[in-house]
Amino acid sequence: MRELIATALFVYVAGGCQLSWKHRKDCTAGGYAIYCRMNTYPKSPKEMTRGMMYFPRMLDKIRQYARGELHEDYHKNLGGPRTLDGACCNFLRVNYDDLRERVLQGGTDEEILEWCFQSGRQLNEGDVVIWNAFASKLGWRDSFTSVLNERKKKYGIADRTDILTIPDLIDFDEGRKS
Repeated sequence: MRELIATALFVYVAGGCQLSWKHRKDCTAGGYAIYCRMNTYPKSPKEMTRGMMYFPRMLDKIRQYARGELHEDYHKNLGGPRTLDGACCNFLRVNYDDLRERVLQGGTDEEILEWCFQSGRQLNEGDVVIWNAFASKLGWRDSFTSVLNERKKKYGIADRTDILTIPDLIDFDEGRKS
């Protein structure tokens, strides 16, 4: 057990702490399943609702948290001001706590996005393009580039040229990108 713990590198990526990529697939070997971090991750930040990136992930995290399925390492960033949750709510002009209450009442992602348009602001096609450009490129030549590079170094993947953004890194960290 000591050897497994010593070799399993824990890293923080976008509010999530999981086993490093080198140990993710074999963390259950030898009866150490308790040390595996998660079986279920939130949706990819690249998924869309009505053309809007990240929104489904934010709602998925709210639902998983309410069911007790969201790993505690994600909790501190739920709706935080310097997170994609906070940026998305700000862009939609809705309060995160109000959004959380609406999500917990039930409904599809599309219905909840429509509620955001009614309660906050209606986005037009240009707004969605601007949001998606921001959300999809976070970490690429912006104020989060140093965060992205630091976390790639912690993973031992600093040389990976296919992981250019925070969404790329989240997908890698959560096993959607090898």
